Amino acid sequence: MSAAVLKAGLVGLGSMGRHHARVLAGLEGVDLVGVVDPMGDKNGWAQGAPVLSTVEELIALGIDYAVVACPTALHESVGLQLAEAGVCALIEKPLADTIEGARRLVEAFESRGLVAGVGHIERCNPALRSLRSRLEAGELGDVFQVVTRRQGPFPHRIADVGVVKDLATHDIDLTGWVTGQTYTSIAAHTVSKSGRPHEDMVSAVGQLSDGTMVNHLVNWLSPLKERFTSVTGERGCYIADTLTADLTFHSNAAVTTEWEALRAFRGVSEGDMIRYAIPKREPLLVEHELFRDAVLGQSADICTLRQGLRTVEVAAAVLESASTGRSVRLDDRETLPEVVAN
Repeated sequence: MSAAVLKAGLVGLGSMGRHHARVLAGLEGVDLVGVVDPMGDKNGWAQGAPVLSTVEELIALGIDYAVVACPTALHESVGLQLAEAGVCALIEKPLADTIEGARRLVEAFESRGLVAGVGHIERCNPALRSLRSRLEAGELGDVFQVVTRRQGPFPHRIADVGVVKDLATHDIDLTGWVTGQTYTSIAAHTVSKSGRPHEDMVSAVGQLSDGTMVNHLVNWLSPLKERFTSVTGERGCYIADTLTADLTFHSNAAVTTEWEALRAFRGVSEGDMIRYAIPKREPLLVEHELFRDAVLGQSADICTLRQGLRTVEVAAAVLESASTGRSVRLDDRETLPEVVAN
């Protein structure tokens, strides 16, 4: 692809939208033809593209696809406009702020045969991509547990959702993606300490379809920024730091111990530790390359709207559990039927 072949647009020029604009402006095979933001381009983030006031103006430019990076509450309305106009879309996570809204988006794009995806960017993190390939190759053996910690200070850019829909959706999606499993149950507790109407801390424990146990700790109340994922299995434990894109493997040693009491207590012994050398490309660029290829009809591993819907459903179950004090089952809930384009 030596020349621009796709006309792309961007909706939203905020803290995430500006990064999308930067990547789109330099993406091979793509021409960024317009950006929508009613507030204009106060910071010069549009990369020279025309700044428009409405989605209708963007559609009128004849775009092939659009990136939706506006507030979560607007994802549904903007996405439906694009679908009705026959425009493919990459929608920032979470797909929508409600299950019903996410379902309507799935139906709208599928019924028209349009390529659409969700920007769950952790799928493009080098450490997690390497981890997933190693799990698929069976290098860990049976998987027992996935643990994630996503902590840091409150981001003042977030006003319309709490920590579950904004941050925890990262961990929900990446857990299902790296393991290839779905959530069957979840139990959670939340607290709100910052004076906002939404929760700013959540602790959740769940189970996946193959029996793997899951633990998530997510908050906006820590001065320490942490992005931690561990996957423990029969041959050891993988640790992924998605801030630095480092992946480390701690193996179970085959060495026996003569200390009978210790052997009986520990079950496994510490073995070698390996820190892998991984090519570290920018995740957002990888995400855009994959979506561009999908729009061009090529095989590409993007997060589909159906997968994005499932993450919204699990996030809703987390909030339901926190409000009711009960564990929520997810494996007996209605599945959205496939929509076949005419």
